[in-house]
Amino acid sequence: MTPPQQPVAVRAAGLTKSFGKTRALDGIDLEIPTGHVLGLLGPNGAGKTTTVRILTTLLKPDSGTAEVAGHDVLADPQAVRRSIGVSGQYAAVDENLTGFENLYMVARLYGMNRAAAKERARELLDRFRLTSDGDRPAKGYSGGMRRRLDLAGALVARPSVVVLDEPTTGLDPRGRMETWDVVSNLVTDGTTVLLTTQYLEEADYLADSIVVIDSGKVIARGTADELKARVGGERLELVVPDAAELPTAAEVLAEVGSGEPVTDPHTRKVEVLVDTGPKALIESLRRLDGHGITPVDVGLHRPTLDDVFLALTGHAAEEVQA
Repeated sequence: MTPPQQPVAVRAAGLTKSFGKTRALDGIDLEIPTGHVLGLLGPNGAGKTTTVRILTTLLKPDSGTAEVAGHDVLADPQAVRRSIGVSGQYAAVDENLTGFENLYMVARLYGMNRAAAKERARELLDRFRLTSDGDRPAKGYSGGMRRRLDLAGALVARPSVVVLDEPTTGLDPRGRMETWDVVSNLVTDGTTVLLTTQYLEEADYLADSIVVIDSGKVIARGTADELKARVGGERLELVVPDAAELPTAAEVLAEVGSGEPVTDPHTRKVEVLVDTGPKALIESLRRLDGHGITPVDVGLHRPTLDDVFLALTGHAAEEVQA
C-alpha cells in the first residue's frame, strides 16, 4: 500500500526573475514538506535571497508560481504574510529596548492584547534562553543573543513557516552553534523551515534536504548523504616525510584509487578518491612500505558538502558570482 503523501508547506515552480540584464533566477523549483527543514545552498549571488523575497511577498517573479502555507504569493500575499515568520541576515532588533520590550512590541503589532503579548514575550524569552537578560537593553547583547532574540520575534505569531535568510552571517562560532540549536528545536512543534546559507556544514547539520543553486538555477537536490554520494567514494589523504617522495606516493595512490591523485608539494600531501575505503588505505600503506616510504600522517575522509559543491560547480561555495 502506498503511504499517504506528506503535505507540502512551500511550493515554487519555474520561478524566474531578472534585474536589467542580470538573470537572478532561471526556473527555480522548490518543495518543502510540512515540518521539514530545507537548506537552500549556494554562494553569494546564486539567487537565494531573491528566492526568499519572492516567497515572502517582497518581490514579484517575472514568471512561475509559488505557494506558502497553501496561499498563492501573488493572489493572496496578505495570507502568506500571516502564515510566515522571517529572520534575515541582520537581526531586526531595537537596541534601545530590552529583550522583553522587543518581543512585547512585536506581539502588540500582531494585534495581541497586553496580557497575551506579555505572556508570549516571556514564553519566548524562556524558550530562547534569554530570560535572565530579558530586562536588559538589547544593545548589551552579544551577536548570538541578538540573533536568538530576532528569531524569537519571528515566532511571536506562531507561524507555520519560518524563513531564515543566512541567519548566522557575521556570528562567531559560539553564536553560530547557539543559532543552530534554536533552528533544530523549531521543527519540534511542526514548524516548516526554509534556511538559506552559504555555509556548507550548516546545511549538513540542520537540513532534512538540500537544494543547491548556482547562477539562479537548481543544480542538485537531495539529502546531504545523497549529495555526497554523487562525488563518489571517500578521500584517502597522506603526508610523506619528504617532498621528493611525492611522485612515488602519487603513483601508489593512482593504483589503489578511483581517480587522479592530487599532490601539494608545500604540505607534502597527496590525496585521491577511493571506492574501497579501508581496504584501499591498507593496500596503499603496504605498497608504500615496499618503496621504503612511511607516511607521517594518513587519513580516510567521507566527501563533504564542500567537495560536492566544487564537483557540481567547479568553484568554491564562498566565491562571489558576478
